[in-house]
Amino acid sequence: MQVGVRQSQSGQMQVAPVTGNDVGLRRSEIKSGIRQVTLCKDGSGKVGLRVRHVNKGIFVALVHKDSPAAMAGLRFGDQILQINEQNVAGWDTNKTLKVIKDASPKQITMAVRDRPFERTITMQKDSTGHVGFVYNDGEITKIVKDSSAARNGILTDHQLTEVNGQNVVGIKDKEVAQIFDATPRTVTITFMPSFLYKHIIKCMGGSLITKLMDHSIPDF
Repeated sequence: MQVGVRQSQSGQMQVAPVTGNDVGLRRSEIKSGIRQVTLCKDGSGKVGLRVRHVNKGIFVALVHKDSPAAMAGLRFGDQILQINEQNVAGWDTNKTLKVIKDASPKQITMAVRDRPFERTITMQKDSTGHVGFVYNDGEITKIVKDSSAARNGILTDHQLTEVNGQNVVGIKDKEVAQIFDATPRTVTITFMPSFLYKHIIKCMGGSLITKLMDHSIPDF
């Protein structure tokens, strides 16, 4: 069972259970193991996916909204291990995109590992509706002393990628703040080291990410 820590009126720390019924927690879950994803191309012959090679691995860098990749459940940071039973270890970005481009439009299968560079932390808002960290352009820069963020191990120099399972990559800070405001008291964030994030989005302009990235709320 996951827990959230809160402070009582007397100043003592209390542990509040976070059950499996918490929607944000379920949406944010990073599952172990490998899953199979099956998708097809759209009418334009595209799957709506951009990838980036990192340390001899291939990672999802952008999922276009309303695309076959989005409908198949691919998410920013997922690692693609196989495409049509071909191991992609050691491939670069261009080779990966060429294999996808040359694949049959009717069915493409992928073996995928959930966001291995990312981790999630569940926190409780305080009486003012905050969890206790500051971010700039999505990068966590400061941790408030004795806050839920501090107690739960939030780190600076890390990039926010999801709030309660909703992708916030490329979203302006003001809009991310609105997403936080709309969440219930229990909030789960997903984040990754900033240097890895910057490497994955390298060569993609911020406006491109904002315009094309799937920022929909997962329906599960």
